[in-house]
Amino acid sequence: MGGDISSIATSLIVFCCVFGGAIVGMFLSPRLPKHHLNEDSKRVINLGAGVIATMAALVLGLLVASAKGTYDAQKTEILDASAKIALIDRILTRYGPEASAARLELRAAFARALNRIWPSSGRANSQLDLESSHGEEVMDKIQDLTPSNAAQRLLKNEALSLAIDLGKARFLMYVQEQSSVSFPLLGMVVFWISINFVSFGLFAPRNATVVVALLLCAFAVSGAIFLILEMYKPLNGLIHVSGDPLRNVLEHLGK
Repeated sequence: MGGDISSIATSLIVFCCVFGGAIVGMFLSPRLPKHHLNEDSKRVINLGAGVIATMAALVLGLLVASAKGTYDAQKTEILDASAKIALIDRILTRYGPEASAARLELRAAFARALNRIWPSSGRANSQLDLESSHGEEVMDKIQDLTPSNAAQRLLKNEALSLAIDLGKARFLMYVQEQSSVSFPLLGMVVFWISINFVSFGLFAPRNATVVVALLLCAFAVSGAIFLILEMYKPLNGLIHVSGDPLRNVLEHLGK
């Protein structure tokens, strides 16, 4: 799966702002009075740029940590849900052949969920649907079981408890998927970095090597923003949670 179009568009805007700042600085440099760019002025501008660079680095680090936290939380929820599904299947197996219908429904619901999160064809993006009733159907099948002894009663209660936990996890994953980066904060960071690049351009010699170096630096900054945006969408895009562990679980369900 490729990167989300909004992430790519935002990254391109960041690149234009940052590299454009450097170009603006290089454009202004020969047009400013010489005493505006003397050593004293250069020293003050560099000090100011250093303060801005420090603030930008700190906030950018916070954005990376926040995005990584969102990614890790979603990944953990998915793996935890798959483990609970496998455990429900084993519990129903221990319950006996009376639970075969519940096991088949569990496998079918899990397969449909996998196809929504990691579409094999057709859709480009994953979908977490709160309106889906497949999880409730599994709980209904488990609830319909009629235990004939204390052991089956215990197994039924445990399977039902895990199924309820899965329902909670589904709602939590949906809420987490709606989280996104703070664009005012992101915009402020980009503004700070653009100011820094203006200061670079003011004192940089105007030659191809410098322009290429500033171009690569701007590309690196926009790439970092792209990765941050992608980590906020762990089920889509370039940086996404792998579905292979869950497919391995699916292969063992209902057997």
